[in-house]
Amino acid sequence: MISTWNTATGRALGAVRRSSAPMTYGLIALCCLIFALGPASGLTPGYGTGDALLTAQRAYFRHWGVVPAELFDGAVREALTPATALFVHGSWVHLLGNMLFLFVFGAMTEERMGRVRFVLFYCCSGYLALLGYAAANAASEQSLVGASGAISAVLGAFLYLFPRARVTSLLPFLFFLPLRFPAWVVLPFWAALQWLAAGRASDGPGVAYLAHLVGFGLGFGYAWVRYGLATRVRSAPAPASEGENQP
Repeated sequence: MISTWNTATGRALGAVRRSSAPMTYGLIALCCLIFALGPASGLTPGYGTGDALLTAQRAYFRHWGVVPAELFDGAVREALTPATALFVHGSWVHLLGNMLFLFVFGAMTEERMGRVRFVLFYCCSGYLALLGYAAANAASEQSLVGASGAISAVLGAFLYLFPRARVTSLLPFLFFLPLRFPAWVVLPFWAALQWLAAGRASDGPGVAYLAHLVGFGLGFGYAWVRYGLATRVRSAPAPASEGENQP
């Protein structure tokens, strides 16, 4: 069993190293691994079941996630939680949704930025997005976890770098028909939905839409400042399949 696991892990790592966007796929693999080993996945029997599992999940999220009411108390451990929260997810739906967006938009963005710069951009933007949410909800006791702030930054950078890249979207009000639109149509529409949702959100469990908006703005702003109008990519230079899987 251990030998089989080691072989599978070795093959997965080899595939990541040989890919054109190893950091993107590495981040996806890391998030999936951390989730599988945590209590939210339900795959680790050591956390128990029923009430014991729920208690373990709450303690896990509070330890590794951002708790706005505790973040600014001066403790070093709390100051690190916006970084650790980027790799923790609350459910299978939460994980798979985030990883799908990272898979679709991360590879092209990484290829444009370069591997090291992309990872630094991802982590720093995600940290600041969670920090911004915590500052706006400083009295909240609700734990905040997930990579959506960092992934929103990737979407913002993608919009600036590849505004004409075609992405396939599934729109509920059109019976989920797959329609292809340029990024400059899809991503601002997505950001507008986050803005509307953030205005209606209340303090408590739910989606941190404000973190999405902060991340998106940071990503777009970084790409604008770093690459400038003169170096903007006017059309998608990578294979269409990298930009055509938007949900």
